Amino acid sequence: MKTFTLPGTELTVPNVVLGLMRIQEKTDEEVRTLVKTARDAGISFFDHADVYGSGPHGCEKRFAEAMQLTSSEREQIVLQTKAGIVREGPYFDFSYEHIIESVNGSLAALGTDYIDILLLHRPDALVEPDEVARAFDELSASGKVRSFGVSNHTPGQIELLRKSVSQPVVANQLQLSVTHAPLVAQGVAANMQALDQSISRDSGTLDYCRLNDITVQAWSPFQAGFFNGVFLGSPDYPELNAVIDRLAAKYDVPAIAVATAWITRHPAQMQVVLGTTNPDRVAGAALGSDVPLTRAEWYEMFRTAGYTVP
Repeated sequence: MKTFTLPGTELTVPNVVLGLMRIQEKTDEEVRTLVKTARDAGISFFDHADVYGSGPHGCEKRFAEAMQLTSSEREQIVLQTKAGIVREGPYFDFSYEHIIESVNGSLAALGTDYIDILLLHRPDALVEPDEVARAFDELSASGKVRSFGVSNHTPGQIELLRKSVSQPVVANQLQLSVTHAPLVAQGVAANMQALDQSISRDSGTLDYCRLNDITVQAWSPFQAGFFNGVFLGSPDYPELNAVIDRLAAKYDVPAIAVATAWITRHPAQMQVVLGTTNPDRVAGAALGSDVPLTRAEWYEMFRTAGYTVP
């Protein structure tokens, strides 16, 4: 498993992360097996959010109840969580009060004294950057949160926050897979008239994050689109899957590892956030961390996923 120092922090992190948004109904043993599989594969970074689960902090509570981490075990992992979505609305809330309340709830649910990284979960159109800054300052000074980031934010939205927030924005969690890759695809086909791919929909988010040492965390790395099924094995992507299967045989890894490798091969040094609760898939996907796809192989996957390479 490849690791790196997360810019803006002192954390050594793997380039594959285990997301825990689907563990609410899992037994203690199932949660422990899932986490042990991840740890055995080199994954020491676990992603949560206050809205994951059937109730507030549901999956965070399930994780803590199942794992019963000792203080030394807690120090060996990175816990990341998110705040800002009010599911019952639905709406978004980046107010000082909501951020503080959410973090205190996450700390209690996770049974820990600190959160390694807190992300603002999807943009709040009514955000007041000074309110966010006040919350971040208080959480940082108290030691409750050690680092801060965002999720699904554009460069302009991050710049607006940075106008007031003094802490570095260390991560931006964004949807990315080989079949859902506008972050990458627009730049490849820039300035091509009448090609839909050439239209900028994200204001150059990936390049902005690279320029500002913000680590991109790729969520839904195996989804074909927005929660409409995976591309692996899908009859909708026969050419792509033929390429993936050939590369899986070449590198002696499962197909899911090749899908992971398409993201980890990118020089932006992104993290892949797994959402599966299947231990075998976690172990298989983690193998992609070290698969050295060539440029030709990377672009072949990109082309057969449906993107234009001029």
